Amino acid sequence: MSLPFSAHIPFVEHLGMTLERFEGGESTVRLQPRPEHRNSFDVTHGGVCMTMLDVAMATAARSVQPELGVVTIEMKTSFMRPARIAADAPGGAALEARGRLLHRTSAMAFTEATLYDDAGRACAHATGTFRYVRRAQASVSAPQPPLPTD
Repeated sequence: MSLPFSAHIPFVEHLGMTLERFEGGESTVRLQPRPEHRNSFDVTHGGVCMTMLDVAMATAARSVQPELGVVTIEMKTSFMRPARIAADAPGGAALEARGRLLHRTSAMAFTEATLYDDAGRACAHATGTFRYVRRAQASVSAPQPPLPTD
């Protein structure tokens, strides 16, 4: 069962990503790759994979403090195998990214996520650092006062 994203994210909606889990420092996002998500090797483009990992980590960070937004400070991604859906996979087959909050302070979240293909094989893994921001800050370009630190 898909959950609503608590923030309007046009790019995520454009890709067709769904939120499947959002609780206790964990999240799961899914995507059924379409032809336009593929690269020249006919597998899911690395940028789509990285976006899924970024969103999985961000939602894991937000799941413990949903009234705040997060912005990506740093992200490292390792690709292990092509992210593809088998040609004979059932119609609902999807890529799945599972995010986990590893540690947080009042201002920062340290996370990881793994992207799996339709057979449950790990395709990519990422770690990321996110800054918690008040929702109004996320849409304002002027400098904002910092959140309190631990």
